[in-house]
Amino acid sequence: MKKILTCLILLILYISETSAQGSQRVQISSKDIPDALYGTASYYANKFEGRLTANGEVFSQQKMTAACNVLPLGTWIKVTNLYNGRTVIVKVNDRLHYKNKRLVDLSKIAAKKIGYTGGGLTKVKVEPLPKKPT
Repeated sequence: MKKILTCLILLILYISETSAQGSQRVQISSKDIPDALYGTASYYANKFEGRLTANGEVFSQQKMTAACNVLPLGTWIKVTNLYNGRTVIVKVNDRLHYKNKRLVDLSKIAAKKIGYTGGGLTKVKVEPLPKKPT
């Protein structure tokens, strides 16, 4: 019984330690932002409509916004669909779930503009912009 209890305690400690390590986000600071990032894009499910984003804004599928775990909140980005070359400019105002491996999650209107709402995912190039576009 004592061995089982010891094993159970060690297992709980191991799980809590690996969970804490997995929840750490790697975020690029403002001064270290690269010229471009490549990865997979998805788009928000409708259940997020009206919820608060990470920066406190109310999410809308009709706004040109995105979630990204790598770039700082408030960063304007140009997202290019690598399959068709279409681009869109959006503001990062939210974060993805920490276990999500995607680079960016766009609002539905932004995803439609670059043409991937049918498949749900696409390969993209993300270019941070130096300032808010006019």
